Amino acid sequence: MILSDKAILQSIAKGEIVIEPYARESLGTNSYDVHLSKHLATYLSEILDAKKHNKVEHFEIGEDGFVLRPGTTYLGSTLEYTESHKHVPFLEGKSSVGRLGIDIHATAGKGDVGFCNHWTLEISVSQPVRVYAGMPIGQLIYFDVQGDVETMYNKKGSAKYNTRSPLPLESMMWKNHF
Repeated sequence: MILSDKAILQSIAKGEIVIEPYARESLGTNSYDVHLSKHLATYLSEILDAKKHNKVEHFEIGEDGFVLRPGTTYLGSTLEYTESHKHVPFLEGKSSVGRLGIDIHATAGKGDVGFCNHWTLEISVSQPVRVYAGMPIGQLIYFDVQGDVETMYNKKGSAKYNTRSPLPLESMMWKNHF
């Protein structure tokens, strides 16, 4: 079941959902709009290796925006820091963003109960698009969980993205054993 606007507000009041900064006008009927931060990153290597730590270069979106180009994976982050202690958060792109040919995540649209951080966006575009810090980029949708959660994400020893950071985080696949 997806939470309505009233249910999201109730969960925020109970501390089950945290959104910082919070803006009432970003609350939709059954979602909350998140915004692109000024932070972007790209991988330094042309060939990425799943077994190695692939380094990134961080940079900021200037006042005039930044042109995203096809063929490059951009890592961005949400302006908002979020926590979800009872619900499963899903991040989806806004339709206005999709209509510009921008995909905000390749595979990582679902968070876990206990996820506490800024969201890293896996941005790709179908044609050059100028983006701006602070623009609406996606929406969080919250789902109820059936049953009790044994181990929240922020308590898992194996969780790779627990360190709070406003910067987009590169893949930590190399920390897996395979």
